[in-house]
Amino acid sequence: MHIVIMGCGRVGAALARTLEQRGHTVAIIDRDEAAFRRLGSSFGGRRVEGIGFDRDTLREAGIEEAGAFAAVSSGDNSNIIAARVAREMFGVENVAARIYDPRRAEVYQRLGIPTVATVRWTADQMLRRLLPSGAEPLWLDPTGGVQLAEVHASTAWVGHRVSRLQQETGTRVAFITRLGEAMLPTSDTVIQEGDLVHVMMRCDRVGDVEAAFSRGPEGEVR
Repeated sequence: MHIVIMGCGRVGAALARTLEQRGHTVAIIDRDEAAFRRLGSSFGGRRVEGIGFDRDTLREAGIEEAGAFAAVSSGDNSNIIAARVAREMFGVENVAARIYDPRRAEVYQRLGIPTVATVRWTADQMLRRLLPSGAEPLWLDPTGGVQLAEVHASTAWVGHRVSRLQQETGTRVAFITRLGEAMLPTSDTVIQEGDLVHVMMRCDRVGDVEAAFSRGPEGEVR
């Protein structure tokens, strides 16, 4: 896939190098030519000097052949404008924009532009470490109906199968982090001590799910 990135700061440069290492072709745009030094000499993609939402600049970066576009400059307005131009004028299917203001991020998320709110992401990561008893969303669908969350499971669930956990909590276990590594469980996978359980659930059932995870399974039969 050809991918165009706007913004060659630390995030943009790291993203460009990672995508290229994974076999994609990459073009990165920045108005400051000196910013391209962050890419290093091994980067083989296109370096395009210009404004990331300018149509001619985007064409020079290969936007018409791109399968994805990422706007990760330091300006919220520039990122949103560029993301909308990429999607609405050039028909790029996979578009994402970094937004520093979480309130703006929510608005654009509901308009169908996937956003990454830097401050909120960092705060959520801290909350998941400071308040392990709660369910902090890792992902929220644009309609606000379904979320992916890391939920603290009582030790009473240790030794029970994922199938039972799902049945009694009304969730779908997306993956489990065990000993620092993510794994995709089957219905027969058994919960072990120290597991971090990541589940999909309806947003209006968060309280019920937290309660079910906290109290453990019904009865004593495993």
